Amino acid sequence: MKKNKQVMYFNRNILSGILFGLGLVAFLDEAIFHQLLHWHKFYDKSTTSVGLISDGIFHVFSWFATVGGLFLVADLKRRNAFLYPLWQGSVLLGSGSFNLYDGIIQHKIMRIHQIRYVDNVIVYDVIWNLLAAVFIFIGIALLLKSKKRASEDI
Repeated sequence: MKKNKQVMYFNRNILSGILFGLGLVAFLDEAIFHQLLHWHKFYDKSTTSVGLISDGIFHVFSWFATVGGLFLVADLKRRNAFLYPLWQGSVLLGSGSFNLYDGIIQHKIMRIHQIRYVDNVIVYDVIWNLLAAVFIFIGIALLLKSKKRASEDI
């Protein structure tokens, strides 16, 4: 039974980090690129009003993910089962996954918005997707390192 609890807590650390990472980068994307820089809206294929509504829904999603991840962290800490290095890797994995999904699916396949509306958008796309891949790579490396360390402790 003890090993089952450890696996459950291990998975819960990963889930909380991924949720927090998704929410954090979604919040930063919305605050920086949508609100401060006015580069785009979440949905740019309609009126400004529809774009603002879509940004509001996107903002709600980011906060639900962030707060949900932090509630799981609080529960893990209460149970003395919070594994910070594992969580860090999960945050980076969630952040990078969101950005890669955004950059490939939403920007290129669905075309609901571009990162920026300029003639040479490829520069922005490459930087956005490379940064996402770096986050994913570092996140996976930290997860594997933490998993190895945890399996040695069991």
